[in-house]
Amino acid sequence: MSAAKPAAPEPNEGRPWSPLAQRLRPRNLDELIGQKHLLGPGKLLRRLYELGQTASLILWGPPGVGKTSLARLLTDRAKAEFVEFSAVLSGIKDVREVVAQAQTRRRLGGRPTVLFVDEIHRFNKAQQDAFLPHVENGLITLIGATTENPSFEIIPALISRASVLTLEPLSRDELADLITLALTDRERGLGALEARLAPEALDFLVVSSGGDARALLNALELSAGLVRPDADGRRTVDLAAAEEAVQRKAWRYDKGAEEHYNLISALHKSLRDSDPDAALYWLARMLDGGEDPVYLLRRMIRFASEDVGLADPLSLLLGISALESYRLLGSPEGELALAHLAVHLALAPKSNSVYKAFGAAQQDVRRHGPLPVPLNIRNAPTKLMKDLGYGRGYQYAHDHPDALTDQPRLPDELRERRYYWPTRRGREKALAEHLDARREALRRRRERPEGRPGGWPPEERPAGWPPEERPEDRPAGRPEERED
Repeated sequence: MSAAKPAAPEPNEGRPWSPLAQRLRPRNLDELIGQKHLLGPGKLLRRLYELGQTASLILWGPPGVGKTSLARLLTDRAKAEFVEFSAVLSGIKDVREVVAQAQTRRRLGGRPTVLFVDEIHRFNKAQQDAFLPHVENGLITLIGATTENPSFEIIPALISRASVLTLEPLSRDELADLITLALTDRERGLGALEARLAPEALDFLVVSSGGDARALLNALELSAGLVRPDADGRRTVDLAAAEEAVQRKAWRYDKGAEEHYNLISALHKSLRDSDPDAALYWLARMLDGGEDPVYLLRRMIRFASEDVGLADPLSLLLGISALESYRLLGSPEGELALAHLAVHLALAPKSNSVYKAFGAAQQDVRRHGPLPVPLNIRNAPTKLMKDLGYGRGYQYAHDHPDALTDQPRLPDELRERRYYWPTRRGREKALAEHLDARREALRRRRERPEGRPGGWPPEERPAGWPPEERPEDRPAGRPEERED
C-alpha cells in the first residue's frame, strides 16, 4: 500500500485492543492536554480551529506532546482530506502521487488536501523542494511534525512558507491530569479495571515519562496489567509494579541532533559560571544518555585552554590525565575521572586571555598576509644570507641584564601590536605583574641614553657624558672583545 494515499482513521482507533495512548486520542481541541501557549483563547491554533481553517505549519517538539493529534483535529474541523506521508518510507515518486491526487480532488470540487508529514526532518533537500510550488500555490496545506530543530533540518524556502510552532513537553500537572483521565474513563481508558496508583508510583511514572504522554500511557497500561485485582476487584499499582513496567527510561537524547548540542552547551556554560553542581548534573545526563566519554573529555580539555587558561595551568594537565585515566579504566570506573575534572574546572579561576590573544593574532595574519620576518631575527646559515643582512643586529637575550632586549620581533606593520592581556585572576595575576615589570624595565632602558639607538646626539649630551661603565651594566660572562 502506498504511503501517499489518504489516511483514514486508524482501524484499531477506539477499539478495546488498541493501545491506551491510541484510544485516548483527543476528539476535539478541548480534550487535548497541554500546549496552552498555542491553544489558549485568541492563540493561533485555537483561532484556526474555531474558524475551521487550515494553514501550513511546522510542529516542532519532543515525542508524545500531541503533534499528530493537533494535525488531525485541525484537518477534521476544516473538513479537509488528511493525507499522512512518511518521510522514512516515501520518495519523490510518492510526492508526485500526492500532488496528482490533490489536483484531481480540486478539479472534481472535492475537499482540500492537508498533507501531514511525520518526521519531516528526515526528508532530503530534493524531497522538500518537490513540495515547494504546491505549498506556495495552495494546492497542498502542509503540516510537518519534527523532533529536530527546523532551522537545521528543513530548507529555508519551506520554512518561509509555513508557521513554525514550538510544542513543549507536558508538565507534571498535565501528566497527572492525563493519568486521572485514563484511570477514570470507562469507555476508552482503564476505568473498567478499577485501577488506582500509589502516590510514589504516580510520581515515578510522571518523572520517567520525560514529558512524553504516549510513553506515560503505555507504562500506565502495562503496570496496571501486571497487578492482580484484590478481593473487591480493584487493582493498586505500587512503585514496584511501575518500575517493572518502565524498566529503564531511555532519555530523549540523540548524539547527532539538537538535544546533544543543548546538553553540551549546558555543561560548558555551567563550568564557565563556576557551578560544580550544575556541571555534574549535565555531565551525568550526557553519560546516562550514552554520550562517548572521550568526546566529553575532549570538550573539557578544550575548556581548560579556552576558559581557564593560564589562570590555572594545572587544569590542562589534569584534563590530559583524566583522558589517560579513562582510557586505562574504561566505563564505569573511569567516569569518575570526568567528574573529578568537571569539578576542578568549575572551581578553577577563569581567564580567556590566551584564547582572545590567539584569535587576534590569527585575525592579523588573515588581514595583513605573510608579512616579512624582521632581518635581525632571521636565521643566517649561509654566507649569502649574512651578506643580505640576515641576523644583523640580533641581540642575544642572555647577554643582557634580566635577559631583556628591545629589538624588533614583529613585522614593521605590527611593531607595537599587543595581543596578550592577562587578567588578574589566579596564577595569571603573577604573569600580569611579570609582564608589567618587563615592560617598565624596557621603558626605563629606552629613556636612558645608552638605551637610545646611537646614544645621545652630540648637541644633546648632558655634562659628564659619556658616563663611566658600571660593572652591573656589563654582560656577565661575555668576552669584551666579542661583537654582536
